[in-house]
Amino acid sequence: MTPLLLLHGALGSAAQFDSLKTLLPEDREVYAPNFPGHGGAPAQGAFSIAGFGEFLQKYLSDNDLSQVDIFGYSMGGYVALHLARRHPDLVNRIFTLGTKFDWTPETAAREMAMLDPEKIEAKVPAFASILAERHAPADWKEVLRRTADMIHGLGAGSGLAPEDMTVITCPVVVGLGEHDNMVTPEESKAAANLLPNGTFNILPGCKHPIEQTDVVLLAKRLKEFFG
Repeated sequence: MTPLLLLHGALGSAAQFDSLKTLLPEDREVYAPNFPGHGGAPAQGAFSIAGFGEFLQKYLSDNDLSQVDIFGYSMGGYVALHLARRHPDLVNRIFTLGTKFDWTPETAAREMAMLDPEKIEAKVPAFASILAERHAPADWKEVLRRTADMIHGLGAGSGLAPEDMTVITCPVVVGLGEHDNMVTPEESKAAANLLPNGTFNILPGCKHPIEQTDVVLLAKRLKEFFG
C-alpha cells in the first residue's frame, strides 16, 4: 500500500492531524512532517512553495519513500501540487482541502492583512497563544512575517501557472469545505478543470480551519480516494 503523507497548512503544524491519523487504516504508513519553520522545526531561510517542495523531496529521500499519496490541507495542497509538477515520479495521488489557487496582488493583499502579529495579539489573544505554543521555540510573529512574504510572492506570480496545472497528470481531488470563507468554489473548480485527472469535491458543513472540518467525514473521503 502506498504510504500517505499529510501536509499541514500555513501557520499550522503536523500535530493538527493527530485526530485524523487515528481514523486512517492501521495498515497504511502515515507520515506527517512539519514544514521548515513550523511546529518547532528549524527554519531554512525564507518561506516559499518551491522551498517547501524541495524540503519534501529531501524528506521522502531521507525516509526511503519512492512514491507517496498526499493529503494536503490549504498550503499543504499547493506544495503537494508543486511537488507533483517538479517530480511527478514521487507522487501517486493527491487530495487537497481548502487550497487557495486564485493568487493575484489583490487576493494576496487580503490574506496578508490577516497576518499582522500585533493585531492578532490585541484582538484574538487566544489565537496568539496557540501560535506561540505551536511554533515554540521559534517566534510565532516571525512565522507570520515569513508567511506574509511568501503570500506576497504568490500574488506576484511565484506560484503555479495554469500551464503547470495542465501537466500534473496524477489523480487529484480538489476538496473544499462547504462553508470555507477563504477559498471559493469557482477557483477550486477551475483548478480541478485544469488538472488532466482532477475532480472537485465538496465537504458538507465544513469551514476552512482544519479544526472546523468534520474529521470523520474527511477520513471517509480519504479512504475512498486512496483505498
